[in-house]
Amino acid sequence: MNPDSPIPGLTAAETALADRLLDLALDEDLGSGDATTLALFAESGTASGGYVAREAGVMAGGDVVARLFALLGRRFFGSADKVRVDKTLADGERFAPGDELLAVEGEAGAILSGERASLNLLQRMCAVAARTRRYVDSVAGAGAAILDTRKTTPGLRVLDKLSVRAGGGVNHRMGLYDMILIKDNHLAARGGAGMAVRTARERSGLEIMVEVDTLEQLRDALPAEPDYVLLDNMGPDLLREAVAITAETVRREGLRRPLLEASGGVRLETVRAIAESGVDRVSVGALTHGAGSVDIGLDFY
Repeated sequence: MNPDSPIPGLTAAETALADRLLDLALDEDLGSGDATTLALFAESGTASGGYVAREAGVMAGGDVVARLFALLGRRFFGSADKVRVDKTLADGERFAPGDELLAVEGEAGAILSGERASLNLLQRMCAVAARTRRYVDSVAGAGAAILDTRKTTPGLRVLDKLSVRAGGGVNHRMGLYDMILIKDNHLAARGGAGMAVRTARERSGLEIMVEVDTLEQLRDALPAEPDYVLLDNMGPDLLREAVAITAETVRREGLRRPLLEASGGVRLETVRAIAESGVDRVSVGALTHGAGSVDIGLDFY
């Protein structure tokens, strides 16, 4: 991979964030260099191997592993093309124990130096993709998309969100800068939901989402025509009522219909009922927080 080009699926700005993370991963593991590799592989030698699954999962992160080796090669081995990474599986494909996910070939010392950092990233990304796929499969046919949240491990957000897409999910906003999201504490400080939406509309050209946790707040927000309404911590029955109120208010007053998103306390065993309430989207913090890792190893041929 050319480290001067964006990572596929990421913008140039998002790639710059990812590169900071990859550089940190190399800094914390290699420091001034891999002492074992320097001792055993002073002379150049080549090797090849594969990243092999020890348990089932969903593929994500092949391009990130390739990027890591390109950065490692440039920093520690004098060239970005010391290791070639071939994707045996595309992002989003399911895998079983024993499946090869990626193949690597190149300078043995470079592969060994990047082994742990690449595995840490790949295992995490595949875990997020696998968890997302379970939620997506659970709501199949219900008409609601599964979204992530900002509940990510600091520094990992851009890769977490790339993994969510690999699992079939949809990304919410990347951060505080790319959407207006008026939450409960904003409402407490600025008055009602409708007033807050109108104020934000006057001062910003960004899309606006407002969080409501009661039907009264929903009725107050709808005339201000937010782009999205976040229905927070509502059970399926209350969500169905919120969907009906929105449809009737929009029809009666000739308003633009906002997309309705359910959020808060969503679990795998409850997500289907939530999606069947008629909402457009369900956001799930559990996709990324506490995702764990999929057991993957790097085996030399």
